[in-house]
Amino acid sequence: MSRPKVFVPNRIPVQALRYLQEHCEVDYRDVEEKLSDAELIDGLEDAEGLMIYSRQKIHASILEHAPRLKVVSNIAVGYDNLDLKELTMRGIMGTNTPGVLTETTADLTFSILTAAARRIAEADHFVKSGQWEGWMPSLLLGKNIYGSTLGIIGMGRIGEAVARRAKGFDMNILYYNRSRKSEAEEMLGVAYSSLDDLLQQSDYVVVLVPLSPSSTRLISEREFRMMKRDAIFVNVSRGPTVDEQALIHALQEGWIAGAALDVFEKEPVDKNNPLLQMPNVVTVPHIGSATLETRSEMAVKAAKNLIAGVTGQIPMDLVNPDVIHTTSSQER
Repeated sequence: MSRPKVFVPNRIPVQALRYLQEHCEVDYRDVEEKLSDAELIDGLEDAEGLMIYSRQKIHASILEHAPRLKVVSNIAVGYDNLDLKELTMRGIMGTNTPGVLTETTADLTFSILTAAARRIAEADHFVKSGQWEGWMPSLLLGKNIYGSTLGIIGMGRIGEAVARRAKGFDMNILYYNRSRKSEAEEMLGVAYSSLDDLLQQSDYVVVLVPLSPSSTRLISEREFRMMKRDAIFVNVSRGPTVDEQALIHALQEGWIAGAALDVFEKEPVDKNNPLLQMPNVVTVPHIGSATLETRSEMAVKAAKNLIAGVTGQIPMDLVNPDVIHTTSSQER
């Protein structure tokens, strides 16, 4: 009996690759760079499964060249790179990897928040560039984290994990979410707030919402004008959730004190982006889940979803459940 053929267009952790090879015929490209659409199409000609990172966009012009495709397995929590409507219409399942990267991404969130508050990147450059000539009372004064107010926009798994860390700093925690989280309020001592009140009261504002039409440019000039002048803005969600030009303007005009960013509207970020020239902005290259352990777990989870999809099972992390009805209708 022939094994299902799957296409893996980028390097993945060896544990996930071995797991796939035990169950499937794997067309594997051991490269870091994203494939072009043409290269991707070439590999999809007879593939039943596709396993990708979220930077690879999957849309109609690609899917029309994948007649045997049954499942697209994303190695990410977010899946805004997948055209779910098109996938569902064609009877193709889409999956993601929730849960695995929660704690790691929360670590990164708190790391860059701390770096911005205590001016860690500036201090590192100050020492390494030979500017440190002695102790000075006003040298690189930062901002307290302990006892301050944290505003979390998007109280999902990662939001709750960030809140747990904030409790260790005795922070007052506000959150804004589409729906109230009574259990989180009780367990973590967080308080539900309107978006406007959160922005006005918080010393640190952290965005952790998934990207959707309703969250695109959720934070723009109006929101930045509401924030405290000494507030620090943190984004570890998706770049387009923030109006980047409004953020730049807010920093230039002193509406807020600083920012810490793991994501940008355009990635990789343009080398001439003004944010890269601002000493009060901490920037990292979309590395929320970037630990050896977590990336390996994500890839194995994605591999399990892929194998389920190509062997006629329903993957655990299906993001377009309506596809089940579409597939049933097509079979009839």
